[in-house]
Amino acid sequence: MSDNYDINNIFARILSGEAPCVKVYEDELTLAFMDVMPQTDGHVLVIPKEESATIYDLSREAATACIHTVQKVGKAVEQAMGVEGSTIFQHNGKTEGQTVPHFHFHVGS
Repeated sequence: MSDNYDINNIFARILSGEAPCVKVYEDELTLAFMDVMPQTDGHVLVIPKEESATIYDLSREAATACIHTVQKVGKAVEQAMGVEGSTIFQHNGKTEGQTVPHFHFHVGS
């Protein structure tokens, strides 16, 4: 866990069951769910279950798991939206646009 990880952030609350989400996919190390404020059609967030604020805090195991989940979810978003491409992005730090201090990927069409 990084020094700047806020254990009360909304994604931590979703992982603990304190806050609801619309789950798209879940495995032992990751969770994918619909964004409540979508920036694109089919906007899904992929997060590790590990407490990590940015990509630099993420363990190799969690990073690998996130990429695998992004691949699965990205393909599913493309199929569900009937498109032949998708957008995947990620921010690190508040100054760079990260609004929730829990590492996450954005996936959308």
